[in-house]
Amino acid sequence: MKATLLALFTTVIHCSAADAVGRPNIVLALADDLGRYGSCYRDPANPSPDDVVSTPAFDRLASDGALFANAFVSVSSCSPSRAALLSGRHFFRNGSHSQLHTPWDGPRADDPWNAVKGFPLLLQAAGYHIGWSHKMHISEDRMGGRSRNYQQAGGRINSFSEELTASKDRPATKAAILGEVRENFRHYLADRTANQPFFYWFNPTNTHRTWVKGSGKDIWGIDPESLKGKLPPFLPDNAAVREDFADYLGEVQAFDAAVAILLDELRQRGELDNTLFVVSGDNGIPGFPRGKTGVHDFAARVPLAMRWPAGVKSSARIATPVSFIDLAPTFLAAAGLPPEPGMNGQNLLPVLSGKSPESSLRGNALIGREVHFHTARAGKLPYPVRALRSANYLYVRNFAPERFPLGDPFDAGTPDGPNPQKLMRETSCCFPDLDASPTKTWLVQHRADPELAAIWQLGFAPRPAEEFYDLQKDPHQIHNLLRC
Repeated sequence: MKATLLALFTTVIHCSAADAVGRPNIVLALADDLGRYGSCYRDPANPSPDDVVSTPAFDRLASDGALFANAFVSVSSCSPSRAALLSGRHFFRNGSHSQLHTPWDGPRADDPWNAVKGFPLLLQAAGYHIGWSHKMHISEDRMGGRSRNYQQAGGRINSFSEELTASKDRPATKAAILGEVRENFRHYLADRTANQPFFYWFNPTNTHRTWVKGSGKDIWGIDPESLKGKLPPFLPDNAAVREDFADYLGEVQAFDAAVAILLDELRQRGELDNTLFVVSGDNGIPGFPRGKTGVHDFAARVPLAMRWPAGVKSSARIATPVSFIDLAPTFLAAAGLPPEPGMNGQNLLPVLSGKSPESSLRGNALIGREVHFHTARAGKLPYPVRALRSANYLYVRNFAPERFPLGDPFDAGTPDGPNPQKLMRETSCCFPDLDASPTKTWLVQHRADPELAAIWQLGFAPRPAEEFYDLQKDPHQIHNLLRC
């Protein structure tokens, strides 16, 4: 009885604090496989793909609110990453939701995921209207069930370049696709009661493979040659890889155009300033070695910007590392609710509002992986790894250093290698923890080239048990200080 009264008292205190500024709406725009790319991340001293991509909606959001330089996922794999975000827990604490497409091996009653309610249901219990569009990839009951998936108007944003490439009238098709984004959002908003606060989760998948080869230049005018000298040094800087990267950046710009639609709809309704609007991605870039499924920055660092005039200072710049697990307690705090018991994350609002110094943040992010594709290695073996990312250092512990981090070579281990068409199409044919892509295809086909030995070693070869990088001297994490 005492515990119940204490919980109610705590909730009243939190709700009273929120009511002082009004409970905000919350919108989370989360792109699938969106690494940390945005034109507001440009740094004249460090040439990068940010110099080429154009993200005006994200940039405006960052200008009006907070931009995070070092936001990290708990795990660079979509399902467990989203589960960590929803639960506010480190990915490995989420049982059946700690891995991708891998069933819970123990009794269902013992699944740690059973103990997770998650911030959306807590918001719903506090009076919020909740729902989402497009990909969820975790238990839909944690978002109120399938009826909360709003995409009645269509889902062509998920195949943006394919739709525009096939179209005879691209401007009209682009407008129609973005119109679907707006109409889906309107359908969602129409389901709430008058003045009801809401949480909307926008989850397009266009930045996930596949997309149309050459679409970055063809649709968005991103010249692959403009990336020359701007790719990370662990990738070959050649025409095939530059075009692949340019096509990806085109999908980044398509996502940004969709974000602009959501912002515009809120602005038209007069609800933008009472909305905590957040943009991010669930893991790093796919189809490139050291990207998606890894623990280095290229894999685990994602864009993050937040806007809410009542609770987030404009033009705030946060350099201290933060984690995806921090979003759940932050959203709950914005709604005047306490964190769910068992959450590992930290409420970011005291720092974002200017009430607490940035030094009060935890200051590091714990990143890891167990299983991405469960058939990536013979015997369905995992790749257990943990990493700790601070402001100046990255420490990595590979618990099975004898295994290939991107999965077994399979066909790539044969004398002739995999068929090029199969390699472009089927992720599973070799190194299955790396998505099929033109870059993967080119690297596997040139795996015996002596000039690629260092790149191949960094991307594909088994890694030492421990890695340690000084980020001030080695921002791309190439020189392992623990290698003898």
